[in-house]
Amino acid sequence: MVIEHPSGGQRKRAPSQRSLATRERILDAAERVFAARGFDGATIRDIAAEAGEPVGSVHHHGGGKDHLFAQAVARRSEELSQARLAALSAARAAGALTLEAVLAAFMRPFFALADADRRWRDYARLVALVSADTRWLDLAAECFNPTAEVFLGEIARLSPHATRREVAAGFVFAVSAMLALLTSTGRISALAPGEDDGTGEVDQLIAFCAAGLAAGRGG
Repeated sequence: MVIEHPSGGQRKRAPSQRSLATRERILDAAERVFAARGFDGATIRDIAAEAGEPVGSVHHHGGGKDHLFAQAVARRSEELSQARLAALSAARAAGALTLEAVLAAFMRPFFALADADRRWRDYARLVALVSADTRWLDLAAECFNPTAEVFLGEIARLSPHATRREVAAGFVFAVSAMLALLTSTGRISALAPGEDDGTGEVDQLIAFCAAGLAAGRGG
């Protein structure tokens, strides 16, 4: 399908459904490969093999490895942000916010998405790669900082004696703990075998991070 330009000319041909499906399949494959091997360990050939596509098709739909990684990270970021902001709005409507309520609004949507769709566990590994590597500071700023600023504002309001750096540090520590639990392969169960099924771990994570933030309020 060719899209008519208002001036009477023609724009670039719109992608077909087949082309869009191929792009999604390549991004799904990229997500799995980057999650399993990291950015540096993954190759375009690995991704092509995982997608069942020629290498040329991966380059056509995804560009080079850097661009493909950035697309894979950006693809789910808006859905995650909207889920978090909706949870925060619901928490505000339910009553006065607490640190635990703010952290729950930030963390629980990610776990809910991951419980519903295994691909979000792979995505969490990509987010962890972005968080740990300064190469992706601009990508993190684009995909995650706007929503993070909203939550940082709420935490700062609840922590009037804390400096901006203390609030930011506590938030980063909390995000790191969240990603560790999202990407865990059973380390907690290995250290405490047979005690429970892990259903309370998210509650414990939120309480743990809220206590840490409270302790870092600067007195």
